[in-house]
This record gives sequence, structure tokens and C-alpha cells, in this order.
Amino acid sequence: MSKGKSVFRCTECGADQPKWGGKCDACGAWNSLIEEPIRRTVGRSDRRSVSSDSQTVRLSDIGTTPLQRWRTGLAEFDFVLGGGIVPGSVVLVGGEPGIGKSTLLMQCAARLESQGVSTLYVSGEESPDQLRLRADRLQEDAGGIHVLGETRLESILHHAAQLKSSVVLLDSVQTTYTEELEGAPGNVGQVRECAARLMRFAKESGPAVVLVGHVTKGGGIAGPKTLEHIVDTVLYFEGETTLDHRILRAVKNRFGSVDEIGVFRMTGTGLEPVANPAAAFLAGRSTGASGSAVTALMEGTRPMLVEIQALASKAGFGTPQRVATGLDHRRLALLLAVLERRGGLPFGNLDVFVNVTGGVRLIEPSTDLAILAALVSTVHDRPVPADALFLGEVGLGGEIRPVAGVERRLAEAARQGFRRVFLSARSRGAAGELEVIGLEGIGELTRRLAA
Repeated sequence: MSKGKSVFRCTECGADQPKWGGKCDACGAWNSLIEEPIRRTVGRSDRRSVSSDSQTVRLSDIGTTPLQRWRTGLAEFDFVLGGGIVPGSVVLVGGEPGIGKSTLLMQCAARLESQGVSTLYVSGEESPDQLRLRADRLQEDAGGIHVLGETRLESILHHAAQLKSSVVLLDSVQTTYTEELEGAPGNVGQVRECAARLMRFAKESGPAVVLVGHVTKGGGIAGPKTLEHIVDTVLYFEGETTLDHRILRAVKNRFGSVDEIGVFRMTGTGLEPVANPAAAFLAGRSTGASGSAVTALMEGTRPMLVEIQALASKAGFGTPQRVATGLDHRRLALLLAVLERRGGLPFGNLDVFVNVTGGVRLIEPSTDLAILAALVSTVHDRPVPADALFLGEVGLGGEIRPVAGVERRLAEAARQGFRRVFLSARSRGAAGELEVIGLEGIGELTRRLAA
């Protein structure tokens, strides 16, 4: 095709279409077709450029050398990665603007450089002078880091190879462009091609590459979905910018466990790892107020205690409000319907507000019982026992079902000073030091908490 022509590519599945349409014919996604210029040069995709030196090998003939990792010294960051940064890997860190992604990478670069690991920090959004101003605010000594203010990919790869950098940190992939492709930085083709080139650079030359990715208003990383498939590890940096705590969550990791989280506290001198997240999330909890219950989450291999708060008040308008912060509002609507039908508590004329403290998001159903306990507590205006933990999934019939990983959850609860646990009567596992209160259905829960 001649120069200047373009195709429309789906950001969800990558399928090409000759003209724009509201719906992708391949995967059925709506409003996902983005115009993308056709490459001007064939480059490495040309069949003639394929090396004839490539050889097949048997897996049994490949030596089993232990996996080397570079530890940054930020305990929570290393924990989420599975023990540190793997040489030759590509890590993608996404998050809201101002959440602390650049600060996290600057601290990692400073600590790696202090250990003798050569790093190159590339910023397409800040000049070297601006990077120095930000580095001066950190508690780490970042003076040894090589920095580069550049957005052209070819120049970035040249400097990384010239410095023989072991770790390359790029902030951000959406500001980077390659001369082999037409189009402005940040469009679908540029983001995908730059990520693919950086992946080949990491695999062929050996350095680890850490990319910062912007997120869309929907919460996903901007650019094509294939961006997350290309890289080895995808981390999301979450939290409210108005709160001190930040959560680093792994959603993909080829060299470690997924769904692990690390907790940081934002300070004036940078991010500090939180060694005991359970105590941090429960700090400031009011044990004498109604509408509060504590549950235990399993984030990967780590149990975490979080507080769930609920407030029910008489509706001032015709349609009661249902506001959920930290959990799916559809799940809240389901639990309210079950509690009204099976527990006998009317919510038809009540506004209901549910909040998960600390900026944590509830995903697993093991938190259902704690949500119901907080709702029952606020309706009757009776506080739940301060030393009680609630664990259980609630079905549509009002039955309380057991959850997985009970032993580790209860062990963490006992370490934090809890003495009793409400859970399913069918749960199995050692309760340790905790008193177990088995429940068959939510009717028993409402009777116990209203007594």
C-alpha cells in the first residue's frame, strides 16, 4: 500500500478492518476501532531478515540455572514481583495520574544504582532538571542514576546499549514513538510497536525494562490490550490520591505469583513500604460505633484484615440511594435483596452507603458476611463485638457458605488481637486461639447481632 494509507484496528482483539464501524466484526466489542497508519518500512517483519542461525533445542538439554533477581530494597515492591526484578524481563506499571508511579520508579532506580546495578531512567514527560528537583525530595540518594529526556525509541535504545544499562526505566510508553511507524506518540500502533521493540531489546540484550503506562478513565492501561500480553509482568498502582496508602497489585507475572499486593505509605520523602498492612488498615477504627465489621481477604498468599463500614438512613427522596465504595454496587444490591427477603430487614425506604476503608477493593465473595454484619449493625444501631471477625459467602437462599484459606486468615486475625470469628457452620480447618461461632444462615446472624 502507498504511504499515508491506514487501517482501523480493534484495541481489544487486534483485528483489522478497512473502514470504521461502531462494532468490531471479530470480537464484537463496541467503540474499539482506532485508525492506525500503515507502517512505512517492513523492518524486522521481512522474511529475508530472519536469521538462519536459529536452532531448535530440547528442553532437557537446557541447563537449569537458578533464576537471578535484582532486589531493589523496597520490600513490598520486591514481594509483588516475586523476589525482585528478573534480568531480561519487561514490567508494566499502570496507575492514575499523581498516584506515585514515577516516584516509585525513581526510588527503585536509586536503590539499584547504590547496589552497583547500572540503571537508566528515561522520561518523556520531564526534563533532566525537573527529574533532579523530584529526586532531591526523596530520602534515597539518586545522584548516581543516568537520566535521559527523550521520546524517540531509537535514541533510547542507543543510549541504553552504549551505557550497558542493566535496568531501563521508561516513563512513559505512551510518550514514546518509533520512526519506523507513522502517527503521533500514544496511538495504538506506536504503543504496540514500541513495546514489542523494547521486549526484543530486553530478551536479546539482557537488561530489564520497566515501563510506566497511563490508564484510561475506565481504569485500564491506555493503548491496545496486546500491550499487557506482550510484557512479562503487569502491576497496577492503586489508591486514593487524598489518602496516604498506595496498593501495588500484580495482575500478571510470568516469574511469580499473581494477585499479590504490596502496600506503601506516601510521605514527603517518597514511598515507604508498610510492613504490617493489616494493622495499617485497621488503624483509627472506632470499636464503639455501629455499622462496622472486619473481614479477612486473601491477596495472593497474604491475608489482610480490612474494615467494612455501612450506614443506613431514612431516604429523603422517593428513590433510595445505594452507594458502594470499594466493592461492586451490583453485589451490594444482591446482598440487600437477600437480607431483606431472608433476614426480614426492610431497606425499601432507606439510603444505604457501604465503604471499604483504606482504598481496598473487595473482589472475593468471602467478604459477604462482613458486609451483612455491618448492615445489620447499622439498622439496629448496635455495634458488633470489637474482637469479632466475619468470614463467609452468602447465597441467594440466605445460606452461609465456607471460604478457602481459613487457617491463614484466622492466624492473621489472632495475631491482630481478634478473639472470635463468625463463619459457616460447614467450615473446616483449625481455628487456633479464636472462638468459632458457626452460622447456617443469615437469620442466625441477625438474631445474634440484634440481641
